[in-house]
Amino acid sequence: MNIISMENISWVRNKKLILENINWTIKRGEHWAMLGLNGSGKTSLLNMLNGYSWPTKGSISVLGKRFGQTDLRELRKSIGWVSSALQERVAPTQLAEQIVMSGKYATTGLYDEPTDADFKQAVQIMAQLGCAHLVNRMYVTCSQGEQQKILIARGLMAQPELLVLDEPTNGLDFIAREHLLTSVEHMAEKDHAPAIIFVTHHLEEVLPYFTHVLLLKDGKVFNKGKREEVLTSDNLTKFLETDVHIEWVEQRPWLRLR
Repeated sequence: MNIISMENISWVRNKKLILENINWTIKRGEHWAMLGLNGSGKTSLLNMLNGYSWPTKGSISVLGKRFGQTDLRELRKSIGWVSSALQERVAPTQLAEQIVMSGKYATTGLYDEPTDADFKQAVQIMAQLGCAHLVNRMYVTCSQGEQQKILIARGLMAQPELLVLDEPTNGLDFIAREHLLTSVEHMAEKDHAPAIIFVTHHLEEVLPYFTHVLLLKDGKVFNKGKREEVLTSDNLTKFLETDVHIEWVEQRPWLRLR
């Protein structure tokens, strides 16, 4: 079973073509990074994966469930999602562990009485991400990097098969960013880790645990495939329409202008 299968996806909104002829397959064991400039269609594509938008043309299957033949509300419980939009919906005075436990119910508030097992699971996930010390801390008192870790832990609470991280390092300083990337790396290396889609503007964030990369440009797939084959100087120069050079340092790609 593929994690994601998108075939000939196009989407028209207000008579404007937003996505055109997208074909994308994610297999088990793969972790993908998605890169694209603002307006490239990244958010539209992610919304489609979650069933919040519907393609004008084409077919989508996520976790073996074909859209149009499945209950999307149930499917979403198998998809962890971390985005800036989610951050805005979290009550700032909620405790960190309450936010994490709410992920079990795919809500942004804790409306059901959690069990002792739920609490233990939440703390265990927080420990894996290096933020167990935030238990009993209000969300608003946590740093931006700590808040992102809490939201990732929330996304893992329902033991999803797919985890979508939509620009999770936005607004973080260099140290907080590196800590977050390391936490995601440790998570990705564990047995039974979910497939990860990591959306970023920054090439150096595509760490070695990302096996594949998708480049999205003007609503179309510009290039996709294995990380080292896609992230070349020639490909990125064409993609960005600017002469750039990729330098690999400790298996991380760094971009500079030529």
